[in-house]
Amino acid sequence: MIRRFLKNYIPRHRNRFNQILHLIGVPLTFVGTPWCMISGTAWYWAAACFFIGYGLQFAGHAVEGNDAGEAVFVKKMLGMPYTEYGPHSNSSSASDCSVDTTQG
Repeated sequence: MIRRFLKNYIPRHRNRFNQILHLIGVPLTFVGTPWCMISGTAWYWAAACFFIGYGLQFAGHAVEGNDAGEAVFVKKMLGMPYTEYGPHSNSSSASDCSVDTTQG
């Protein structure tokens, strides 16, 4: 499971700026949001952590040239075209599924 995660994660996060934005955004989203909710701070701090954290991650994927994982999932379910890997990646979504719907 971890090997499959890393096989997908590493080529989707090759750009250094994307990595930095994720280094800030992921903990802000998945640690900061619950911490604010549990600690009893005002609701808007939890909302700020969530939206700013996700915003940083989406910005990182914009820099990388690919869609964020959540966007790939939704677009895949709706049958829409998506860009799973950036233009500088050697990976293709065709390696894990029978149909390659990435834009190239």
